[in-house]
Amino acid sequence: MRTLLRLSVGADSSATGGRRRGIANGFAPARAISVSAPLGIVLALFAALSLAHEGHAPAAGSGAAAQEVKGGVPDARAYFTDTPLLDQDGRERRFYSDVLAGRVVLLNVIYTRCSDACPLITRKLREVHAALGEQAGRVRFVSLSSDPEHDSPQALKAFAARQGADDPEWLFLTGDKANMDLVLARLGQLSQTPEGHSTLLIAGDVPNKRWSKIRPDAPPAAIAQRLRLLAEPVAGRR
Repeated sequence: MRTLLRLSVGADSSATGGRRRGIANGFAPARAISVSAPLGIVLALFAALSLAHEGHAPAAGSGAAAQEVKGGVPDARAYFTDTPLLDQDGRERRFYSDVLAGRVVLLNVIYTRCSDACPLITRKLREVHAALGEQAGRVRFVSLSSDPEHDSPQALKAFAARQGADDPEWLFLTGDKANMDLVLARLGQLSQTPEGHSTLLIAGDVPNKRWSKIRPDAPPAAIAQRLRLLAEPVAGRR
């Protein structure tokens, strides 16, 4: 099974003081490219196109900057895996079956010792959640730790409370480092260090295998609109 990836490609620029370069950071002028590739390769490209956490300063006025991924593999559970993780309340969650299956999701990566981008983006996602209004219950927010060795469920719960993100449909996930590394790798979000994680948001309509990546500097209303579109029924498939 193959999938179609649409990318916006712009000028090459440095995201981390010259240490990492990616075409996702330029974004002007942009052109669309269609690439046929297996879902695993597509998600792996998220890392190559991601905005690095450390030293990242997004350009203003980029809009939603969402790139949509359509199609997928026959068995999403086999790809994403049912790796056991822990939520902020200490409950075990199988990543595919308990977190993703049958849902529209918005995924991002954080670590609780972060004092800049992670709190700012989490508070922005709180605004996105509010902007969804009555449709908020149709979207699950999922924040995954890039620092599981320090981010206990208690630390995640305290972080969520500080950012006003203590909501039953907003999961903050941690676990054994090997388990977190596996899950983050499948999302194309694995980094060598906690602070080196991507700040890109990943939005997905899991049952219909539709995925978008969204720049974190997009306005909350634009991100909410993208999520509303993903939550709309697909003709002939729901």
